[in-house]
Amino acid sequence: MSEAKQVRDVGLRYEGLEPPREQCSDPKCPWHGHLKVRGGLLVGRVYKARAQKMVVVERDYLVYIRKFKRYEKRRSRIHAYLPPCIKVSVGDTVLIGETRPLAKSVSWVVLGVLKRGGSL
Repeated sequence: MSEAKQVRDVGLRYEGLEPPREQCSDPKCPWHGHLKVRGGLLVGRVYKARAQKMVVVERDYLVYIRKFKRYEKRRSRIHAYLPPCIKVSVGDTVLIGETRPLAKSVSWVVLGVLKRGGSL
């Protein structure tokens, strides 16, 4: 019961998303720190996890081209902050939420892992 009291309510109800079991003292963690999640939520795949406390999340989407009456595939790569209490690896499907700017190119934070595994 003591763990449930130490985890903040982020205010999200997303199927498959649970608070991390591990504790951390990072102020930029949405679960254990003071970071507020507001704006958009995206689901994507971890493309790179080389940087310290940062991952690159890739998401694929379709765009309709009216002239040819077809869809084309596009992708975007988003830099997201990774709290120390959440463990991810390349290929995991994660949920990221929009926050205030944390660095020059980082305005998203990883909220949790929805699906483990998978390789690129």
